[in-house]
Amino acid sequence: MTQVLGIVDIIWRGRNIPVEKGAKFRQGGIKNNAVTYGRKVGRAQEFQGSQITATTNLEAGQSLGNLLDPGEGELQVLCDTGQTFVFNDAFLVDDRPEVTGGEGGKIELKWAASAGEELI
Repeated sequence: MTQVLGIVDIIWRGRNIPVEKGAKFRQGGIKNNAVTYGRKVGRAQEFQGSQITATTNLEAGQSLGNLLDPGEGELQVLCDTGQTFVFNDAFLVDDRPEVTGGEGGKIELKWAASAGEELI
C-alpha cells in the first residue's frame, strides 16, 4: 500500500513549530493563465509565490513576540512522505494574527515566499 501525505511539520528559523492537522502549502513557480482572444484561447505565464498556512497553539511560557517576528527567514515544510520544501526568503503575511481562546489558543500562521527548493 502506498503512503500518502498525512503529517506536516513546520520549522521556522530553526525552531520546530508544532502544528495542528490541516497545514497546507502551495509551491510557488510559473503558472499559466487562460487568455481568450477571438475564438481562441492562449496562455500567458506569470510567477505565483509560495503560500504556507499552519495553525499552532499558544503554550504556557511561550513568547508570542518571538513567534510573530515580522522579518524574513528560512521556513521548512517537512512531509511524512519524505519531501522537504525549503523557503529561504519566507515571511509572515499577517504579522499580528488573532489568538483564539477556549480552543487551545489557536494561532493561524501564514507565510509567503518565493519558489521553494524541494528535497527528496
